[in-house]
Amino acid sequence: MAVAAFARNQLLHPLRIRVFSSSSASSIPNPSAAISRKQKSVAALRLLRSETDPSRIVDICRAVSLRPSSSHLHRLALSDAISTLAKSGSFTEVRSILDSLPSASLPNAIALFGQAGLHDDALRAFQKSPSTRALNALLFACIVGRRHDEVSRIFRDFPGAYGVTPNIKTYNNVIQAFSVSGTARSFYSVLDQMCSAGVKPDTTTFCNALAGFYKEKQFDEVNKVLELMKKHDCDHGLRIYHSRIESLCKLKFSNEAMVLFKEMETKGIKPTSVTYNHLIYGFCNEGQLEDAKKLYKEMKERDLLPIDKSHFTLVHFSCKVGDFEAALSVCKDSMAQNRIPNFTTMKMLVKGLIGSSKVEEARDIMEKVKEKFPRNADMWKEVEEAFPQ
Repeated sequence: MAVAAFARNQLLHPLRIRVFSSSSASSIPNPSAAISRKQKSVAALRLLRSETDPSRIVDICRAVSLRPSSSHLHRLALSDAISTLAKSGSFTEVRSILDSLPSASLPNAIALFGQAGLHDDALRAFQKSPSTRALNALLFACIVGRRHDEVSRIFRDFPGAYGVTPNIKTYNNVIQAFSVSGTARSFYSVLDQMCSAGVKPDTTTFCNALAGFYKEKQFDEVNKVLELMKKHDCDHGLRIYHSRIESLCKLKFSNEAMVLFKEMETKGIKPTSVTYNHLIYGFCNEGQLEDAKKLYKEMKERDLLPIDKSHFTLVHFSCKVGDFEAALSVCKDSMAQNRIPNFTTMKMLVKGLIGSSKVEEARDIMEKVKEKFPRNADMWKEVEEAFPQ
């Protein structure tokens, strides 16, 4: 059974109430339905990832009473719903969903308003019930909404104006905003304010600072931050290495990142799938596909389960250089984990397999993707015409 159909059947349980959308009546399960809350959340998440009708999205969210403060699945589902609505300009529906969330979910609502690009609504939600958590959510909303210009003002004025006390997360959000907006040197003044307030910097503090200085290629400042870590007794552990390796790979300095990778192992710090993911992306992006494939093989030999990005990156770049056999192998690994690269990559793979006389493999891959995403079946018409008759 197709995933979307399965998910809809899970929601359309025999115990129902009637909910009317702007276009037609939709059958939505009563909360007392026999399926578990988790099953209902999973079904809603699957539906929301394929649904595009704004009124139907609102119906689904209300049917399962999404509460992002209490469930990771609910946070994922609500984030997907808000993203889809924002892309279609359905801001009335965004407000309808977020304004109806319970008070415990106010910080989540603030962050999601930012995700939707509704900065004024995020401010309005914060002012409804100011708190440190709400302040942190508002700063995060500025980051995801790319309103970095607002961060300094909010950080400077809001704690005093609304009687809220910044904590470590507040300072870390501010440092992150400066780092992603090209003003990483502001880190030092924020660090001074933290220390004056008696707030001890943590690993996230220094990860954010390092990412900013690497992005700006201020390598002398990177070394200063590493020295400051020692002063503040912050361990140079896995998360710091990940931040540095990722930053170097983004800069196309993957060989330098490999030096850090080896340094990690010398110190007895075991790499994870995340470590390999950064390196695989880096080498692929620099055109060193063989090095990336060696890392992928090594990761599997270490019994580290590749994450989505490792699969997707390798499939995409293997297709770009015409290595469709390698792309097919990695794609099968990915699909075995129920993870499928985006349509553009899969289309490139299928057409490449057809051109390499691997017609049956191409057809099998295409049919599995169509079954997984039946709503997108029409997108394959052009590819289907390329198959030999």
